[in-house]
Amino acid sequence: MMARMGLASWLLALMLAAPVAADTRWPEQGWQVLPVTFPYDELLVALREAVEAEGMFIVTEAGPTEAAASRGIVIPGNRVIGVFRNDYAVEILRLSVPAMVEAPIRFYVTEDEDGSATLAWKTPSHVLAPYLEGGGEGLAEIGQELDAVFAAIAHRAVGKID
Repeated sequence: MMARMGLASWLLALMLAAPVAADTRWPEQGWQVLPVTFPYDELLVALREAVEAEGMFIVTEAGPTEAAASRGIVIPGNRVIGVFRNDYAVEILRLSVPAMVEAPIRFYVTEDEDGSATLAWKTPSHVLAPYLEGGGEGLAEIGQELDAVFAAIAHRAVGKID
């Protein structure tokens, strides 16, 4: 009995310690996903330059990669970059105070197993959709305008716009 219990505990510990493959499927609704052939670090630089070129600002940046490395853990590159501009913030606040919790709207840069990278983002109109009942048509228009701005940033970053 003791040997079986020891074996069962060992098997449970082994299963819990085994790496679990992360889900890499992107949700279809509300997301845009652009895989690129160049490396993660290059995509980060290109995205930062594209944000500036399109007249927007990086408001936040966060990612676990560097913090994990400081603890001796290696994980693929992973960075969330919040992008916004004050005139959009002021207008959104005029239309819906609760909607402002969604600002800044984020790009997500991930490093893929083959060394390439992926740029993904929730479309601003999707992000703002839960607030349309209170914010009305004006908020919908801002969402659509930001959709175009975010698409321009993304396409510039991945080299589809010179």
